[in-house]
Amino acid sequence: MTKAILPILLSSGLLASTASAESINAAGATFPAPIYQKWFSDYSKVKPGTQINYQSIGSGGGIRQLTSGTVDFGASDMPMTDEQLSKTKGKVLHFPTVLGGLVPTYEVEGVSTELKFSADTLAGIYLGEITKWSDPKLAKDNPGVRFPDKAITVVHRSDGSGTTFVWTDYLAKVSGEWKSKVGANTSVNWPVGLGGKGNEGVAGLVKQTPNSIGYVELVFAAQNKLPYGYVKNLAGKYVKADFNTVTDAAAGAAKTMPADFRVSITNAPGANAYPIASFTWLLIPAKIDDAGKRDTIKQFLQYMLTTGQKDAAGLSYAPLPANVVAMEQKQIAAIQ
Repeated sequence: MTKAILPILLSSGLLASTASAESINAAGATFPAPIYQKWFSDYSKVKPGTQINYQSIGSGGGIRQLTSGTVDFGASDMPMTDEQLSKTKGKVLHFPTVLGGLVPTYEVEGVSTELKFSADTLAGIYLGEITKWSDPKLAKDNPGVRFPDKAITVVHRSDGSGTTFVWTDYLAKVSGEWKSKVGANTSVNWPVGLGGKGNEGVAGLVKQTPNSIGYVELVFAAQNKLPYGYVKNLAGKYVKADFNTVTDAAAGAAKTMPADFRVSITNAPGANAYPIASFTWLLIPAKIDDAGKRDTIKQFLQYMLTTGQKDAAGLSYAPLPANVVAMEQKQIAAIQ
């Protein structure tokens, strides 16, 4: 009797409790990795049997793996370009997840003050035109600070990263010379400096190199207690990156968010807007043949846009504006 009933139970799914288990692979940006790891772990408790494996390999790597079809979805701090989208096997949808900022971190002999940087100063340093900490432009930004007459060691990312895109996108907006000579991309030909892999590599070089400056993500700087400076915004105010100033940077963009969500918010207007801020995106194929994976990814996106947003502030990110969440919830239906 048991043998007769067993096929019926299996065919009906009553014994197939593991059939709903899904293992999903994703890769990409390091910038949102801390909150993604939390979301994926927490979601596996909400939906037991689901495992989302995320490789934090940088935005460039995430886009490459998505394009080659070796992951189920990618992640990037830079929206995909039209050229990149043309190389994918099918349409790719952008889903903003949270907002964050990039900060200048530094190690300057004899200086413990929180430093201030104007756009001209940061561009000049990274162009190799401001070569010493005693330069008058730095003194103008920081009245009363006694800088050493020492050479500045510039540190940048050596790997292709969305972090570099955001940093260079900002510099390209505030400096015509940077825009024409270097431009904005995940990897660029740096005029000067040493390269470090990932936030860890940049921070490590800055820590061990006297009189150096580099850029890292706000969440990384906060978690590792790195010193980081104020940056002068479009309104002429020196602003320090935090939950509120990054949120203010998104306020204007949220009102005019394009339908495909590909937008830059660096050098945003607003009295308290932090100027080196960005959305970060999940890159989801519009057509997913595996029905189980498709349903799980869609359900996760809904979780991310609701429950998940409550985790942002505690990890030094800013949550999405409400109107952007509403737009994304409608886009979930486009995944077929």
